[in-house]
Order: sequence, then C-alpha cells, then structure tokens
Amino acid sequence: MANIVLFGAPGAGKGTLAGKITKFSPVVHISTGDLFRANIKNGTPIGNEAKSFIDAGKLVPDSVVIGMVKNRIDQDDVKEKGFMLDGFPRTLEQAKSLDEVASLDVVVVLDIAKEDLKNRILGRRTCPKCKKIYNIYNDELKPKKEGYCDTCKDTLLTQRSDDNEETFEKRWNTYLSQSESVINYYSAREGLVANVDGRRTMSYTEEELRSLLKM
Repeated sequence: MANIVLFGAPGAGKGTLAGKITKFSPVVHISTGDLFRANIKNGTPIGNEAKSFIDAGKLVPDSVVIGMVKNRIDQDDVKEKGFMLDGFPRTLEQAKSLDEVASLDVVVVLDIAKEDLKNRILGRRTCPKCKKIYNIYNDELKPKKEGYCDTCKDTLLTQRSDDNEETFEKRWNTYLSQSESVINYYSAREGLVANVDGRRTMSYTEEELRSLLKM
C-alpha cells in the first residue's frame, strides 16, 4: 500500500505513468478529471456545484476540488489499497488540505521542457474509432499514412479542440505560477520528492518505477 502524487504540467504524461504503475500495483488511480466527470454525470451535490462554475466559464474553487478528492480518498478501496493522485494537488492550498487527510509516500515530479511539452500537446492526434493516440512530431508515434489511423485504415485522425497554442500558453503559465510553491512545499520533506524525465514516461520500465516508488 502506498500513497502517491503525480505532479506535472498538463500533458506531461501523468496519465501515461499512472497506467504503467497500475499494471504492477493495486493502488487506486484517482484522476481529478475523471472525478469531475463522474460527479457531474451522477448529479452529486458537489458535482452540481462544480458544474455551476464550469457552465459560467469560471474556475472551480479549491474548496470544491478538495471536497471531491477528500470524498474519494475516504472510500474503502482507497483505504485498503492506497491512492495515486493525478491532477491533484495543483495549488499550495490543495497540498495543505491533502495533508489533513492522508500521509504521502512519494511525490513524483515530471520534469519536461516547454517546447517538448508543446510538441507533445499540439502534435497529438486521436483515432475516433479505436482511440489510439498518435503524435505528428514524434517519429515513433507518427501514423504510417499521414492523417489516418494505422489500425482503422480509412479513419481520419482528430485533434482535440483545446489542443491549440493559445490554450497551451494559458495552461503552461498557470502551471508555472502554481507549481513552484507546491514543489517547494514537498521538497522541504527529505526523500519525499522523486524527479523523473517527462520525455521518458512511455519508456520507464517496471523495475525503474518500483525503485522510484520504493515498492
């Protein structure tokens, strides 16, 4: 059992790394994006509150996000197996609130240069049928036929509407403005923070990850 935080900019590869970890660990993967969607879909009180801010084009306040995460951490599967948080905490207030309900074993910080991250996000393409993800700027992830899925041959790849330069710059600047205080907060605890190369999220081996997470 372990309690893990995956910390990094949007698109840095937290979800990819989480997928690798859950293959060898029973730890419960908690994505704040999934939590939002589930609570809104199920019409929970906290989901309705979050939706009211989203519908108004406003950021969901920390208090709402914190409440959603705390509710999930309090469930039996998490108590039994531990958690791996993806997308939380993003702010210092969220980090301090997390400390009130759980002790952490490791905070994995994904380091990635702005240009590398930009290419990863702006080059991302998805097959609407099989959901396979490609990247036009990565030789290993390029489709064999430009614009088409390798598996669903005649299917055109799509690009998410928010995978654009304007949105990227906003997300990057928001991350920079919040990340330093969170990283400093966790770095003050000896041995808690583990830095990983965000360019390597797909190539990390189980052995490397086990060592990193002390599992």
